[in-house]
Amino acid sequence: MNKFAIGCGVVIAIVLFVVVVAAISIAGTYNRLVRLQQTVDQSWAQVQNVYQRRADLIPNLVNTVSGAANFEKSTLTEVTNARASVGRVQLDPNKAPTDAAQLEQFQAAQGQLSNALSRLLVVVERYPELKANQNFLSLQAQLEGTENRISVERGNFNRTVQDYNIAVRSFPTNFVAGMLGFAPRPFFTAQPGAEKPPPVQFNFGTPAPAPAATAAP
Repeated sequence: MNKFAIGCGVVIAIVLFVVVVAAISIAGTYNRLVRLQQTVDQSWAQVQNVYQRRADLIPNLVNTVSGAANFEKSTLTEVTNARASVGRVQLDPNKAPTDAAQLEQFQAAQGQLSNALSRLLVVVERYPELKANQNFLSLQAQLEGTENRISVERGNFNRTVQDYNIAVRSFPTNFVAGMLGFAPRPFFTAQPGAEKPPPVQFNFGTPAPAPAATAAP
C-alpha cells in the first residue's frame, strides 16, 4: 500500500512538473510574440508618420507651384487627386494591418501619389522662375528628406515583420502562436525602382547634357 501511494505520488509529481515547465515555456513564448508584435506596430506607426508628413507638405507645394505663370493645371490636379485617394484608405495608424489586401491597397495609393509627384517635379523644371522662390526651395529640401525617411521606415517595417513572421511560423512556437491567435503579418512588396527613393531634384540652371554624337557610317 505504501509503495502504491509512493508510486502515485511520484507520478503526480512528474505530471505537475511537466505542467509547470510547459506553462512556463508557453508564457515565455507568448511574451516573446507580444514583444515582436509590438515592435511591428511601432514600426508601422513610424511608416504612417513619414507618409503623413509627405501628405502635409503637398498642399503648400501645390500652392507654391501653382503661382508660376501658365503652370500645367492638369499636373496639379493629378497630385491633388492622388493625395485625396491616399486619404480614403483608412488604416489604424497604431496597429499594423493583418490583411494583405488592405496593405496592398495602401501601397498602391501611396505609389500613385509618388508617381504624380515625380511627374509634377519633371514639369516644374520648365519654370526656372521658381528657383528664386525660397518657400519652394524649402519644400524641395523637406520633400527630399521625407522621401528618404519613407524608404528607411518601410525597410525597418519589413524587417520587423520578417522577424515576427519567422517566430510565428517556426517550430514549436507555431503551436503556441496558433493557439493564442498570432498570425503572420503582410509586409511591403518591392516595386520597380523601389530599391531607392525617387530623386527630388530640380537642377535649375544646369545646362542639359549634349546629345550623344552619332557614329559616322
